[in-house]
Amino acid sequence: MTTTPMPSGLVPDELQRMVGLVNQSDSIELKLTLPASAYRLAAKALEIDPLEAQIRQVFFFDTPDLALNRAGVVTRARRVQGRDSDSVVKLRPVIPSDLPQKYRSSPNFNVEVDAMPGGYVCSGTMKSMLPPTAVQPSILGKRPISKLFSKEQRSFFTTYAPEGLAIDDLSILGPIFVLKLKLRPKGYPRRLVVEMWLYPDGARVVELSTKCLPGQGLQVAVETREYLAGKGIPLSGEQQTKTRTALEFFAAELSAG
Repeated sequence: MTTTPMPSGLVPDELQRMVGLVNQSDSIELKLTLPASAYRLAAKALEIDPLEAQIRQVFFFDTPDLALNRAGVVTRARRVQGRDSDSVVKLRPVIPSDLPQKYRSSPNFNVEVDAMPGGYVCSGTMKSMLPPTAVQPSILGKRPISKLFSKEQRSFFTTYAPEGLAIDDLSILGPIFVLKLKLRPKGYPRRLVVEMWLYPDGARVVELSTKCLPGQGLQVAVETREYLAGKGIPLSGEQQTKTRTALEFFAAELSAG
């Protein structure tokens, strides 16, 4: 994933570009990944109860050399405890005005700007809901991977994936176990989402996030920053990308045989 740097003083052209992307998006997600040293501090400050977390299992699909990721395309399927499963084909970075109308107008398609300390990226996502039991047969090799994706998703994939690469050519990269918790912290006017991604080597990525409408981005960013800073949660740590970390881990595992 390519993330556009967002230094403290954006030059006018870059600021104008970011505002343009936001104005064409459907939503904004503000994200912050925490350094390992801040996990316990954040859990206490936000009164996080891990026993209330929802368990998720995430599978990515790519070639062993991550050709799909290099093209800016991410495909994944997700199992969710007590809920339906889902699948996603995502393109990033994307310029919303460059997207074909057949995708942009789909009720299953969403354009979102992810903003984090130091950068932002605009993505386009085609999503499909699946029955709770749909993912496992494909992971076990009993059904083709392509059965996890709708006709609309397969069309979107073909448009942006490297030429000649089919969904059923992809390797399974996963699973990643994810703990997700939705909070309404005292003193914060919005819902805050906490995710912990647990990697097979014992590494963890903890992310705090909140979503808002495009016109609310600046106000919500200020509110969120002030709230987290007031709780002593560090805002300037190195930001990790959950997806890229997962892809690189499992690709290395495949290469090692």
